[in-house]
Amino acid sequence: MNIIVITGASSGIGREFARQMDHYFSTIDEFWLVARSQDKLEAVAKLMRHKTRLFPVDITRKESLEALENAIFQHNAVVRMLINCAGYGIMGSFCEQELALEAGMIRINCEALTDLTHRVIPYMRWGSRIIQMASSAAFLPQPGFAVYAATKAYVLSFSRALGEELENAGIYVTSVCPGPVDTPFFEIAEATGTTLGIKKYTMVDEKRVVALALRDSYYKRPMSVCSLPIKAFHVLSKGIPQGVILKLMKQMKKKGL
Repeated sequence: MNIIVITGASSGIGREFARQMDHYFSTIDEFWLVARSQDKLEAVAKLMRHKTRLFPVDITRKESLEALENAIFQHNAVVRMLINCAGYGIMGSFCEQELALEAGMIRINCEALTDLTHRVIPYMRWGSRIIQMASSAAFLPQPGFAVYAATKAYVLSFSRALGEELENAGIYVTSVCPGPVDTPFFEIAEATGTTLGIKKYTMVDEKRVVALALRDSYYKRPMSVCSLPIKAFHVLSKGIPQGVILKLMKQMKKKGL
């Protein structure tokens, strides 16, 4: 049985991956959708033509990941794609945030992603794909978004290295690094702080991000960066000292940009 596993599948980018892939991946037997909300997962499943298997679990809990791995083993499933979309971000000064929220970002954005990836790879075959949701925040430190940016820098670095390790096995890894995406993400992220106003002008639609990510994965590209402004930001982050960019960002925030 060939399956696709998507975490964070109940909303936003994870849900959009399920929707788009449902139309094009005819050789897939089942979509395994993972998120905490049973109701939201059922709503996504109702819109899909493929058979779905729902896992309403918290992937930061070890027993949840063990149950998912056991299900793959028991069904003798081949994971053709793993798409890790689960995660969240919290904006605001690090010292003013609740420790539980900051530590929670590390657990889901980094630890759970790493744990699930490690568990799933043995069930992949030549031609399988891994898509990891990173962010343009991974390109350099982000004051006021410190832990989130650090977790996404981890995802990007981990994924690039993992892709090199798995290349000879015919398993390809793509890190998706969009800028702001028009999803419920900011409803949570801005509950305790705000981002640079200029970032809102670079916001893109989730459909565009997912379509490009799937195309880049198909062409075995290690990164998927959506929109010209974010591509330019990536180039600048490589060519200009980080200290200079951070000072510029600080001045922009003072001016309310």
